[in-house]
Amino acid sequence: MRLVILGGPGAGKGTQAEQLCNNLSIPLLALGDILRAQIAGETDLGKLAVPYVEKGELVPDDILIRFIGRRLLLWDVFNGWVLEGYPRTAFQAEELDFLLEDLAQEIDWAIWLKVPTEVLLSRSIDRARSDDEPEILQRRLDLFEERTIPILEYYEYRHKLLTINGDQSPEQVQQDILAIIEANSH
Repeated sequence: MRLVILGGPGAGKGTQAEQLCNNLSIPLLALGDILRAQIAGETDLGKLAVPYVEKGELVPDDILIRFIGRRLLLWDVFNGWVLEGYPRTAFQAEELDFLLEDLAQEIDWAIWLKVPTEVLLSRSIDRARSDDEPEILQRRLDLFEERTIPILEYYEYRHKLLTINGDQSPEQVQQDILAIIEANSH
């Protein structure tokens, strides 16, 4: 089972991805963790990302996809994986599909944790650090929505999109994800 988890800042992607991995016994590929590991290990790829990370800028797509590609070569992903933190744009989704094609793999489902904007905003404020001004959080949400509509359309067009109501308890969200995967796997 190869899954991608999509959702806004505060939608619970990390929590749901971790639980899914435990429930399905497949590894979690969290882009942030992959990046940090490569940077800490001072790998050639890690070094490419450092200047962007140090400036707080986004690492360019062409570097990110190489991180994912390298991670997908490790033996533990043979039976599947859950990818979190990537893709975030339709372009990245397409790049990921090309990469998987090269590896003779494909995504089973993109799981969209649908949470109303006002809930995302209040969740983000609840977990925000003191320097996260509401305007900045709002900007992040606007940016997210701008980039997300196309990625949802991308997966929907390919009949790979599963939408989950993310505005309920984490346990309920997880049950819903497992149920919808089960229902669509036949």
